[in-house]
Amino acid sequence: MNHSRRSMLKMIAALAAAGVLPPGEALAQDLNNAAFDMKSIPDALRALGAGSPAASDAILIKAPEIAENGAVVPIAIESRLAGTESIALLIDKNPQPLAASFGIPAGTEASVSTRVKMGQSADVYALVKAEGKFYMTKKEIKITLGGCGG
Repeated sequence: MNHSRRSMLKMIAALAAAGVLPPGEALAQDLNNAAFDMKSIPDALRALGAGSPAASDAILIKAPEIAENGAVVPIAIESRLAGTESIALLIDKNPQPLAASFGIPAGTEASVSTRVKMGQSADVYALVKAEGKFYMTKKEIKITLGGCGG
């Protein structure tokens, strides 16, 4: 089912008004959607409220150094930061750098994995929010066959 951003926002607002979705979650949804629309990593970071995150070695990106097919690149991110609240995946050189965003419920393992499309070799960033602060690390992934038909 394909929904426009406007119809999704109307649906979220209706759910919040009906008391099904708490208003704070509705606002977070809108903020998250705005971040997915950004065209650069700094803009996406600002939309996520991250500003200038601190570098951290406590975030691990598990991904191939060389991916043979950019259409399906497996990436896993693990945070060893206490109080991890969310994990986001950003890909430099993609048209919209924010590729995925995951909320991490309290008391659960801060580990996520997904597959993404990369049109060319690029740096991949893992952004973690832990105890209200943002942290980031990066890894370069080389693509031998582009994911956008190349």
